[in-house]
Amino acid sequence: MTAAALPPAPSRAGQTVWTVVVGAVILAAIAFLDVDWAGLLDLPRATWEYGVLMFEHPDWERLPRALFETWRSISMAWLGALLCVAVSIPLGMLAARGVGPSWLRRILRGVFAVIRAVPEVIIALILLTVTGLTPFTGALALGIAGIGTQGKWVYETIESLDDDAAEAVEAAGGGRLAVVRWALWPAALPSLMSFALYRFEINIRTSAVLGLVGAGGIGSMLSNYTNYREWSTVGMLLIVVILATMLIDAISGRIRRLIMEGAAARGMARST
Repeated sequence: MTAAALPPAPSRAGQTVWTVVVGAVILAAIAFLDVDWAGLLDLPRATWEYGVLMFEHPDWERLPRALFETWRSISMAWLGALLCVAVSIPLGMLAARGVGPSWLRRILRGVFAVIRAVPEVIIALILLTVTGLTPFTGALALGIAGIGTQGKWVYETIESLDDDAAEAVEAAGGGRLAVVRWALWPAALPSLMSFALYRFEINIRTSAVLGLVGAGGIGSMLSNYTNYREWSTVGMLLIVVILATMLIDAISGRIRRLIMEGAAARGMARST
């Protein structure tokens, strides 16, 4: 008997080419960034120095003002999340296959993609010329910027649902609106609520960044005291921001887990 011929070794040419391309891109990026390697090596020492300035003796005299501005940032994030959800859910459902017509789906998905490509800070800077330096500007920027991602989550959630409920409604004589109301909406609601809470968590972090460009809230206060090099106050503000963000993340994450666990339990009850 002759030994079976061994299969040819797989070609690694494509993998090698992509490795070279990625390496070249990384090297080009480093070259164009003009990295100060001496400053980079000094980063640990500078980080420790400024950390001591900020956190060795935080200035708690301005804590009441910091808490008020934190509340404004939270309000900004909440209003932005409400605006985002109120707009993205109906538009996202129309962008899902089987709900909206094909021409409308293409338009809406293109709009979502364009919005996702524009950072929140850019949207805030554009709105500042119209609405001025107010927290409402930040809420609008957060709401508009979130529509792109939230709308994508909505139509992907709708398209991932099982077809059984929709087919049952259609078999009973229901039209497209009936399918959306009695089949798609009840099944997608837990996931959409979870995504809405997650959008609120994202807005909490982003609201501090928007404050740096004048949209109000704790970010504006942080920017002002950083410019004046009042590091003890900056340290206090960072502590407030970190603790507030962690607390809201924990509460929101717990609510999201309860929503999804309840949805899973209801799904198992229906299947038995």
